[in-house]
Amino acid sequence: MPGTRVAEVTASCSNASGSPNITLQSTEPGHPFNPIAISADPADTTTFLAEVTLRAGAELNARRVNQYSLTLWAACPGEEEVEERLFVQVTTGQVLRCDAPFARAEGDVVSVLADVAPWTPLYAVLPQPLGGLTFRLRNHNTPLTLTRRGLVLAPASGFDRSKDTQTFRLEIEVMDRHGHNCSGAVRVEVLPPRRPPVTFLEPQRAVVVPAGTRPLEVITQVYARGDNVRYTILAPTAPVLFTINEVTGEICSTRQLEVAQAQLRVQAYNVLRPADHDIAVLNVTVQGTDQRAPSCIPAISVSQVPETVPPGSTLVTLRCTDPASAEGNLQYSLEGPLASRSHFRMEGPQLQVNATLDYDSEAAYAVGFQFTATIVVTAGGQPPRSTRVPVLVSVTPVNEFTPACPSGAAFTVLETAFGSAVGRVAGTDRDYPRDSLEYSLEQGPGPTQPFAIDTRTGEIRVVGPLDPQQRKSYRLTVRLTDTYNDLDPAKRRSCLCDVAVRLQPTLDQAPVCSPEVQELQITAGLGGRQPVTRLACQGRPDGVTLSYAIAGGNEDGRFQLEGNTLSYLPDDLAEPKTFVLLVEVWSSPAVPRRSTVVAFVVHVTPRSTPVPPSTTTQHTTLLKEPLVVTLTEASWHPPAWFVAVLTASGALLLAALGCVARSLLCRKRAPGKLLLRKSSWDMVEQKGSKEEQGFPPEGSLGQFDGRAQDPRTGRDYLFNSITGARRWI
Repeated sequence: MPGTRVAEVTASCSNASGSPNITLQSTEPGHPFNPIAISADPADTTTFLAEVTLRAGAELNARRVNQYSLTLWAACPGEEEVEERLFVQVTTGQVLRCDAPFARAEGDVVSVLADVAPWTPLYAVLPQPLGGLTFRLRNHNTPLTLTRRGLVLAPASGFDRSKDTQTFRLEIEVMDRHGHNCSGAVRVEVLPPRRPPVTFLEPQRAVVVPAGTRPLEVITQVYARGDNVRYTILAPTAPVLFTINEVTGEICSTRQLEVAQAQLRVQAYNVLRPADHDIAVLNVTVQGTDQRAPSCIPAISVSQVPETVPPGSTLVTLRCTDPASAEGNLQYSLEGPLASRSHFRMEGPQLQVNATLDYDSEAAYAVGFQFTATIVVTAGGQPPRSTRVPVLVSVTPVNEFTPACPSGAAFTVLETAFGSAVGRVAGTDRDYPRDSLEYSLEQGPGPTQPFAIDTRTGEIRVVGPLDPQQRKSYRLTVRLTDTYNDLDPAKRRSCLCDVAVRLQPTLDQAPVCSPEVQELQITAGLGGRQPVTRLACQGRPDGVTLSYAIAGGNEDGRFQLEGNTLSYLPDDLAEPKTFVLLVEVWSSPAVPRRSTVVAFVVHVTPRSTPVPPSTTTQHTTLLKEPLVVTLTEASWHPPAWFVAVLTASGALLLAALGCVARSLLCRKRAPGKLLLRKSSWDMVEQKGSKEEQGFPPEGSLGQFDGRAQDPRTGRDYLFNSITGARRWI
């Protein structure tokens, strides 16, 4: 059927990172197959599987064609092409048969070395397995692995190389999708590994040794691969400048070295088989030492980075040279406080960020947001030579976090709390400096929102009258804006917070005065003010001080109130006179306030007027209904923008009127003759009826060429600038 897998080919490249390209070059006879599909083997990432499948519409007829010959072409990047032939046999039956020698009783035999790599494929049950087959291992007492594609793999940890020949038997059952099966066996023989020859990894090497090296000091070490390896120096035999450790291969000086050159021939051999050996040549140069320290550019590093710089970023790259050596074998290390060494690291000559530079952390605050360290550049030699490069890294803030509103921002105030504090909106901000916020109301203070907020502290105060009759609560929108959290002042974050203000009613009662209406009779005295009476009033139970004011009837300011004492100020009153005074008494500054009005009828008699003999002031209480007068003060508090617009409009209007007046006064008149002199003015005013009636005097030109305004009467008139005649308008 179409898409059925006919065959599967395993391919791999010499380069582990490369993948092969396998194509179907030709088919004989006909072309019933799809292009080759390549997939990676899950058991081995270096092995690839190439599948040959039937294309759509293809039909296989064993009676017509019982075998197809396929030519496969494979190529790996940078390697030679490989061409192989694949034969596909078409059978008529559905019987599954296993090929010999796998199907024989003794099974197939595979021999491998003990040093084979783990997971190496050792055997394939079917060289070209068909699709839909299942492989099952009957015996599990083996370290070998059987894959689902019928491959036998070496153990995951490899074979034990210390043992001699090892044998493992695997009994395998093969089953297709129709239930047909066959079985067989595989015997894997593990042979001892081959003995590798003794071989130097570096057959020739140059070694530089500084002059003044002390005796028995290790100058270098050689290494050869093989079994039971030992080392010896073949040449030179005299003078003996160097000796070698026959086991480790370390070469040491025999005396203090001076400037010279020598060539060493070192032999490595198998101590059990001396014929197995190899030779390496070492060119040793003893040169003088230079005590100059390495030089670096820059000599000092000062950098400024934002706190969001990612770890691994390079802050500075040093360009250092060793004047004593052209090889440039320099070592770089970092010294300084623990905070600096934990936040930075050296990668060769590059100073890199090792951890996040959090500007908002306590560690950054403790060092003043500046990290100091020292890069130590060390050159080899005895003694080691080093150079120090000071480093200063300043961390700048980045506005990372949005301010947060407080939870449950709700306050309660008295409905008479004009000018008092409502509460404080305590916003938070995680950026440093902590909670550096500005507060503002989205809608400014006005009749509908009689509140204001302190921009620094967030304290809300009542700045206007509260109207408990219209509203029982207010909902304010406060904007929190962070400040000084970023190097760029324009990068600011803000949020909106809802604040609820509920009004608490107050038991504000009008004061009670007794009596509310009094009739008094006094005689005007001489000298200072004269006490008349005291008001007896009671306010709220909480003992709030009462306020008193004369609301009406105080003609010419003859009466004065000091507290609850009403006094008369004597003057030159000629005859008796009666005054009706209204005194308002209240106890709360609320708007509108609740007050009581007390009426006084005061009969004042001059001292010279005879009065009936009496030594006391007569107090008469009139029996009438109590008189309660309620004063309502209406006030209008325009918003600030309205006052600004009104002021600007008034200024523009006055400027326009001034321009019009100037143009009228300057029209058709000679300079310096707009106003009449006082002498001619008086003369014209003394003239008779002709000017008053609008007739010009005799001898004039018969017309008026100017217009002005009388500064004393304010009337406008026309005038003749030559004769001085005028006519009232």
